[in-house]
Amino acid sequence: MMNKIEVVNLNKEYPAFQLKDISFGIPKGYVTGFIGKNGAGKTTTIKSILSMINYKGTILIDGKNTKETKYHQEVGVVMDDSFLAKDWTAKHVNSAMKVGYDSWDENRFFQYLGEFNIDKDLKVKELSRGMKIKLMLAIALSHSAKLLILDEPTSGLDPSMRDEFVGLISKFMKEEDNTVLFSTHITQDLEVIADYIVFIDSGEIVLAKEKDEFKNYFMILKGDAEYLEQIDEAAILGKKVGSHSCELLVKRETLPSVPEGFVEDVVTIDRIMVLFGKAA
Repeated sequence: MMNKIEVVNLNKEYPAFQLKDISFGIPKGYVTGFIGKNGAGKTTTIKSILSMINYKGTILIDGKNTKETKYHQEVGVVMDDSFLAKDWTAKHVNSAMKVGYDSWDENRFFQYLGEFNIDKDLKVKELSRGMKIKLMLAIALSHSAKLLILDEPTSGLDPSMRDEFVGLISKFMKEEDNTVLFSTHITQDLEVIADYIVFIDSGEIVLAKEKDEFKNYFMILKGDAEYLEQIDEAAILGKKVGSHSCELLVKRETLPSVPEGFVEDVVTIDRIMVLFGKAA
């Protein structure tokens, strides 16, 4: 399987945080969910992929080193915070993008504004958060982008707006070879749309697999706290312990069967994130 993006031995150090020699691939033609708690390193990784910050390591898009080639023409970006000037109207956005993108399609852009019900006379600062997200998506879809990089795009959106956004991404993926990297901590969206999952924690890649394989890698156990001692501590990846009950995240292959006093619970991406690394 070809990778659209390959991240190889990526390092980035800040005073209080470090990306630690991470490597992973983003398969071409699929939606990959990029998950991790706030501060885990998702945005730093994405800014590295987009060459927005300096870093050590190698990042390839379509097999070409991003430090040596112009690749932004085919990349659409939707970020948590709008990169547009606050006083711009759609007319200003259109003029700026004409300069920035060789394949900018003005007619398509204004068509998307109509479809998304975005008032072209309003300034960026006058748009709701949902409208700003859809404006950035309209930009991404109007210059023939084959790769969408989404950094927390649905954060703060209501459920109906999130559902609409996921539907727009599904529509984008109907075109062969289009690829999406979707960074989010709202894992319900990924349960619907993602094909692959990359999990980062404390600046390190925990696991990168096809979505069902990713979920099957883990087991969630619920039971009486008094039975906790019978499980090897080395097998526990995270736990939540109450006065009488406990919930455990374990690596499935470390346990041949469900231990006495426990039942196996449904594994979701959300519960994996909540429990992973939790000490009590």
